[in-house]
Amino acid sequence: MRDSLAKSIVVESKIIHSAILDRDVSIDIYLPTHVKHPGDMNLLLINDGQDLIKMPFENILNDLYYYEEIAPVLCVGIHCSTDRKHEYGMANFPDYLGRGSKAGLYTRFILEELIPFIKHSFHIPFFRSQAFAGFSLGGLMALDIVWNHSDIFSKVGVFSGSLWWRRKAYEDGYTDASDRLMHNQVRDSTSSPLLKFYFQAGTEDETSDRNGNGIIDSIDDTKDLIDLLYSKSYDKDSIQYAEIIGGKHDVDTWAKALPDFLKWGWGRK
Repeated sequence: MRDSLAKSIVVESKIIHSAILDRDVSIDIYLPTHVKHPGDMNLLLINDGQDLIKMPFENILNDLYYYEEIAPVLCVGIHCSTDRKHEYGMANFPDYLGRGSKAGLYTRFILEELIPFIKHSFHIPFFRSQAFAGFSLGGLMALDIVWNHSDIFSKVGVFSGSLWWRRKAYEDGYTDASDRLMHNQVRDSTSSPLLKFYFQAGTEDETSDRNGNGIIDSIDDTKDLIDLLYSKSYDKDSIQYAEIIGGKHDVDTWAKALPDFLKWGWGRK
């Protein structure tokens, strides 16, 4: 059985020089081998692609393809840089410490350099769908890109997302209602009705509980954002929430959630 599984995908590692970021970017491409028509392929970009190797993501995909549980998805793991806390974040809203100052450049890299590179390299002018996912701060970055570019992406996966991203320190008069930057962006901007969202949180993602309600902040922040999306007329068919009991802010937990995410996004009916 393992011999068959090994033939489900090919993994290619490449380095792209980004003029926009002024650095080399390492990517891993997980390419299905059983696709007869390029137009059947979907695209999934994943921030913190270096974490996919630790899972290993290759085995997750092999199992799903072997049992014919998902449609073809070309997955691209984008390795972060040493400047991760500035390249990831929100393009228009650095946090209160100035982190995320290069998120706008990173967004441009994705749209202007990476996607054209992938399409050219694999001779795929159009994908059936395009999606983005990420872990922690990489999840926030993926959500920011998809929310602001719904003409390009249709789905997003946010795993233990850094939805605490805020414009004030707690000691400077912070409130949930006014200072969480992603929540503000969703509330104050026009939504695309075609977007679909997958959120994952673990009950042991952290221990912080700033409002003392007995629920850790990462779960509160995620559920509050989901409520905001419902208020923007998204429904339960558009939003999936996976809360993992005992789940931590780590690669092992995200690896447990990824098969569910992939079947949610590209499962064969």
